[in-house]
Amino acid sequence: MQNPILSLDQTHQKIKRIAFEIYERNLEETNIVLAGIVGEGYTMAGLLTNYLREISPLNITLMKIDLNKEQPHTSPVHFDIDKEALNGKVIIVVDDVLNTGRTLAYSLSPFLGVSVKRVQVAVMVNRAHHSFPISADYVGYALSTTLNEHIRVKLSEPEAGVYLS
Repeated sequence: MQNPILSLDQTHQKIKRIAFEIYERNLEETNIVLAGIVGEGYTMAGLLTNYLREISPLNITLMKIDLNKEQPHTSPVHFDIDKEALNGKVIIVVDDVLNTGRTLAYSLSPFLGVSVKRVQVAVMVNRAHHSFPISADYVGYALSTTLNEHIRVKLSEPEAGVYLS
């Protein structure tokens, strides 16, 4: 059984607030890269891109980080843009849920070979069951859960929202 935590409107309000926070913390920048992790992380990065374009003059590059979320250590991480385009840029890695930090930790590893200006992390939900030293700079909703509970973020209609099962 899925219990709704955030409705469609509440979910979009949280994403819009994150967009304002990103702009406020990066006022001195002219270009930023929103790097969404495949799935709902990439969808959220797309929504953030749209909101940021409405409220700021930032030049935004949207990119996809593709990896096996279930077993990230078994396959390489792929970007859909050339890594050289990331040099000197602020990168904001976006995912739907930060639970153990494993997916984010693996998704960050390719950035170690690039001379980025700064890497930040944005998530819709932070569950705080971290096994890796990963924290989010931007959080839509912090939620204390048991290890047996599951959070599902759905960003496309008709079921858009955040659910607990």
